[in-house]
Amino acid sequence: MARSPNDTRRPLTLRDVSEASGVSEMTVSRVLRNRGDVSEATREKVLEAARTLGYVPNKIAGALASQRVNLVGVIIPSLSNLVFPEVLSGISTELEDTGLQPVVGVTDYSPEKEETVLYEMLSWRPSGVIIAGLEHTATARAMLDNAGVPVVEIMDVDGEGVDSVVGISHRRAGLQMAQAIVAAGYRKIGFLGTKMPEDHRARKRLEGFSEGLSQAGIALRDTEFYSGGSALLKGREMTEAMLARSPDIDFLYYSNDMIGAGGLLYCLEKGLDVPGQLGLAGFNGVELLDGLPRRLATMDACRREIGRKAAEIVAAQSGKTSAAGEVVELQPVIQFGDTIRKP
Repeated sequence: MARSPNDTRRPLTLRDVSEASGVSEMTVSRVLRNRGDVSEATREKVLEAARTLGYVPNKIAGALASQRVNLVGVIIPSLSNLVFPEVLSGISTELEDTGLQPVVGVTDYSPEKEETVLYEMLSWRPSGVIIAGLEHTATARAMLDNAGVPVVEIMDVDGEGVDSVVGISHRRAGLQMAQAIVAAGYRKIGFLGTKMPEDHRARKRLEGFSEGLSQAGIALRDTEFYSGGSALLKGREMTEAMLARSPDIDFLYYSNDMIGAGGLLYCLEKGLDVPGQLGLAGFNGVELLDGLPRRLATMDACRREIGRKAAEIVAAQSGKTSAAGEVVELQPVIQFGDTIRKP
């Protein structure tokens, strides 16, 4: 069983795996290094104990007296959209004069790939870990629990963290956008989103958005989902499909700015009255919106500040072994732009 995040963050050792599996430390070492003659039953017993504990072998054992390298593992779901580069910029800037260097791993929103990336990063004994999201597999969470270094989960505060957490409440963000849309007089509202099964933050925004509408006695008129990168073309295609299916829709809320921008371009191309006939809003506040014919309504997700604050926590706690458990909730702000009617 993984240790509680409130326990002293002593890294797990071969002895822990030895005691959990009931075999000698030498045998554990042979199994984990894939060397020596060990029976299949013993090998499986050791590997299962290591998985359950969240044990990660130390690839630099004996190489450095500190048993740490000056790297900070940064694990994010994607580099193909405009969201995470700004987070990385905040991290890099904050670490600039600390002697620590970020090294990035990408999970493609896959829990299994996150496990693999985390395992590889921790095997090099970094000085800290910054990882996107609060939802992880049991194995990944065990590794984070027992990493023995500062862990900061970023982007989201709606849930229980392993150690420190920096982000925004996506449920509250969705709720506030719904309230703004209702206040502007829109009633027939559709939602267009991406990667709902894997993108927990988009799911939470939808939950908060639906709650905000429900408080006003309104239900979502239509929804449209897709898998794949957040692209302008996808936004155009989804918008066309929804308007063909539900022509009485008077507002489209997109899970991110990229598909929202594509939707806006489609609406303008078709000569629709935006925001009079049809309102639109996205999420994230990306700089891309500055180049559109009209400014898409959105919400600043505090991306750079999240990265900066996470790196600040890692730098301040580097070398310490106790869990700090700091939670930093930032407050996103609605940017009304030109696509929501003025109340």
